[in-house]
Amino acid sequence: MCATCGCGEDHQHFREDDREHRRHFVRADDHHHHHEDDHHHHRADRARTIAFEEAVLARNQHLAAHNRAELRAREVVAINLMSSPGAGKTTLLERTLASLAGALPLAVIEGDQETQADADRIRAAGGRAVQINTGTGCHLDAAMVGRALEELDPRGGILFIENVGNLVCPALFDLGEAVRVVIASVTEGEDKPLKYPHMFRAAELVLLNKIDLLPYVEFSVDRFAANAHQVNPRARILPLSARSSEGVPAWLGFLRDHSSSDRAIG
Repeated sequence: MCATCGCGEDHQHFREDDREHRRHFVRADDHHHHHEDDHHHHRADRARTIAFEEAVLARNQHLAAHNRAELRAREVVAINLMSSPGAGKTTLLERTLASLAGALPLAVIEGDQETQADADRIRAAGGRAVQINTGTGCHLDAAMVGRALEELDPRGGILFIENVGNLVCPALFDLGEAVRVVIASVTEGEDKPLKYPHMFRAAELVLLNKIDLLPYVEFSVDRFAANAHQVNPRARILPLSARSSEGVPAWLGFLRDHSSSDRAIG
């Protein structure tokens, strides 16, 4: 359920029930008071919605803290991978699994609205994976990840959480991860950090994927980096190509550094 965009069934019912209440109220009241009552109910509706959102996010934070403690006890570093659809998250994971196979334990939680396609790809690449289908939901939440942890039972190494393709809501939901990584691609345009600042502000690392396509698209890596640093001066920008492997060694180095970091695990 998403309290911010209305993608969850419970939230939709909440909104519809409240609108039904308002329709009955207006029919029962005097015509001269309609305008005033509409404003009153608009304020009440907004207050109820904000309170509902705060309750959902507070519950998520509580469950995320539980996930984080569980991962710490297991000495697992969880990395939340976020991007728009088609930026190359799964392809990068396939390349990562092939490169780090045998070096340290790796597991993947796959988030999509429907299908098992990405989990199948991860398993074909030799990785352990659990698929979460969110239905109408546009992001993973801490409860979903907690259930996936029970099934995967990771011990040591790195857990990749491939979030639902979306540059909005995933930024708002802590999953218990140690690191947040945003993947953008050169086909998306240089302005994405400015259009979706919350997502890029939350990232420790921004991977700029598909640089093998730079000769064929109008894209400036320097302007993209400037836009990203305008939103998040601390973010590291790493250009790479999951297809050609250019830049991938630096990404693998980042993972090795974090897998042995007490800061990342704690």
